[in-house]
Amino acid sequence: MFSKKRAITAVALATGAAIALAGCTGGGETSETLDPNEEVTLDLAFWGNDVRAELYNEAIAAFEEEYPNITVNSTFLGFPEFWEQRQTEAAGGNLPDVMQFDYSYLRQYSENGLLLELDPYLGGVIETDPLPQNILDIGVVGGVTYGIATSTNAWGMYTNPTLLSEVGVDEFAGGTWDDYNTWMAEVTDASGGDIYGGSDWTGRIQNFEIQLRAEGSYLFSDEGEPGFDEARLAEFWEAGAGIRDGVVVPQQTVEEVSPLSGFGAALTTSELTWDNFGGGYLGELGEAYPELGLVAPPITVEGSQDLYLKPSMLHSIGANTEHPEAAATLVNFLVNSPQSGEIFGTNRGLPASETALAAAELDPLSQQIADYEASIADRLGDAPPVPIVGYGSLEETFRVIGTELGFGTITVDEAVDRFFTEMDVVLG
Repeated sequence: MFSKKRAITAVALATGAAIALAGCTGGGETSETLDPNEEVTLDLAFWGNDVRAELYNEAIAAFEEEYPNITVNSTFLGFPEFWEQRQTEAAGGNLPDVMQFDYSYLRQYSENGLLLELDPYLGGVIETDPLPQNILDIGVVGGVTYGIATSTNAWGMYTNPTLLSEVGVDEFAGGTWDDYNTWMAEVTDASGGDIYGGSDWTGRIQNFEIQLRAEGSYLFSDEGEPGFDEARLAEFWEAGAGIRDGVVVPQQTVEEVSPLSGFGAALTTSELTWDNFGGGYLGELGEAYPELGLVAPPITVEGSQDLYLKPSMLHSIGANTEHPEAAATLVNFLVNSPQSGEIFGTNRGLPASETALAAAELDPLSQQIADYEASIADRLGDAPPVPIVGYGSLEETFRVIGTELGFGTITVDEAVDRFFTEMDVVLG
């Protein structure tokens, strides 16, 4: 995950100026219907590997059978290369008609007029009945829809039932952050220090965010204003002081097993992360640990809606497209159609559309994730505003500072000063 975020940050910082200069006006006069007699060719771009490319080929074939007047030409790249190519196209006002889109870039591209406004097509060309309102809201920037989520994930806690059985400790039963700390200490003590209950959760900005949401605040507003002050951030990082020395996996050990996490290396029995990371963990853990537990994160305020669904990815349309109705028709097919759900399954994450999800064949882990997201329905609130430009840089700074706190090379006061200095630079 961190290497991906570093890639996002590097490309965003390098390309922001070029994108800003390339802005053009999206939206304009549109119709809500597709002319079935107009011969149209669309360009579709996505990131992924050969497996995903073959799935897209199948989906395109099904789409072209249903819409014989539309031809789709697709290209794919690895994630960093994908955004480098989009930067070049954005500078020339020549983005693809339809693109897979990452949440971290949605604000940057939309605010520079590079993406088509999708609201004129919602409820018409793009079906909205299969998409709950909180899913539709994910792609909104400044009151305008610029992306439709293909799939979702939520913040959760993975556990290792086999490892817990080996050390003789029951699954985390839920509770407060203090309850979680106590449970982690129980695991570490029961193993004699060979296995740890978890990692330092104060190193993840998402844990700070859900605490703020539980308190009725937020990480960043739509205008880019922070929803916390120095004292609240200091309180958060100080909450980890009691677990960094002997309860959670030591930072030095984490560095030694990198690029695996402590959880992926079977050194910890729990990890707070996005629920779509489960497949990666199973691959890292191997046959010795064939199953995962997935439970809700600790509670900050009872009854609060601190969690939310975020998109694994979205589909957006270039503002420069010459065929907006046809492009919207393709987006609708890739997001909502039963054929799309059947073909992609969970390759792009758990389908956001109810019709696509109903047609998808879920493997045991995907079903577990679907059940988990259903189980936290009462804790799911509205998604926060689309990430501010530069959010990836701040998230990485937060992680690096958390690492230094783990090593004991920086005090909490120094950490807070450093983060606010970086935040001032990013937010201007």
